[in-house]
Amino acid sequence: MIGQTELAGTFTLPGTSIAVDRMGYGAMQLAGRDGNKLVWGPPRDVEGAMAVLREAVARGVNHIDTADFYGPHVTNQIIRKALSPYPDDLVIVTKVSVRRGEDGSWIPAFSREDLTAQVHDNLRNLGLDVLDVVNLRSMFNFHEPAEGSIEAPLTILAELQQKGLIRHIGLSNVTAAQIAEARQIVPLVCVQNMYNLAQRNDDALIDDLASDGIAYVPFFPLGGFSPLQSAALSEVAERLEATPMQVALAWLLRRSPNILLIPGTSSIQHLRENLKAATLEIPTQVLADLNSISGAQGD
Repeated sequence: MIGQTELAGTFTLPGTSIAVDRMGYGAMQLAGRDGNKLVWGPPRDVEGAMAVLREAVARGVNHIDTADFYGPHVTNQIIRKALSPYPDDLVIVTKVSVRRGEDGSWIPAFSREDLTAQVHDNLRNLGLDVLDVVNLRSMFNFHEPAEGSIEAPLTILAELQQKGLIRHIGLSNVTAAQIAEARQIVPLVCVQNMYNLAQRNDDALIDDLASDGIAYVPFFPLGGFSPLQSAALSEVAERLEATPMQVALAWLLRRSPNILLIPGTSSIQHLRENLKAATLEIPTQVLADLNSISGAQGD
């Protein structure tokens, strides 16, 4: 059972001794929903959410992606309740630069006060003295990367790192130019952007990061709130006796060795299905069929 994630291989974050299994877990779906407010409030079944986290760790997951603005605060509190004291090899990656409005909106929060408060919120709600990895999420456009300088907020995170509150820094929702700017300020261990079988704008970026040993972590690897749908994907899944989602995850693992997966779910059954993607082999002759998929529903 534990060997499933190991079959995906491991990746050592650059400049560190941190080796994470490439099949991780994204915690966003552990938060609840209140009408049109997504990722808001507690889940209907808190015990069930904790069971998913414990199952993930029991099956070898040692990389959990989260954010204190999920809920807000809810997801991190559930992680702490379910898993603390944490396994020695568990790496929790969080992100900052967003606060939530009372209407559930996602509001940019780049000021020194905002970023400092968010780091301390993550520490408190996760029950940690230092955060393993903090990703600065660019918010010039909430839905996709957009140009704009991130020097000021990244410098603030670098100062918090120097104070011992953050071990390593990454980026989220960023352009190649922003990555280049950031690398002049602080060493980066990872970049987290939207990427999946149908959304491949970052193809060149993934290869560039791989050459520099920097991890690429695709969010919405299964399409997010609009799951991937493709006749070609379904046909390949049938041929491989797998689910379309398992095939989509296995394709990502084959795409590049620096890709780390963080599929999220609030279901133990779906968690187990996702983890099985690490055991799925895609014959070379069917990769071309998968590579032909582009522009499918996956926003």
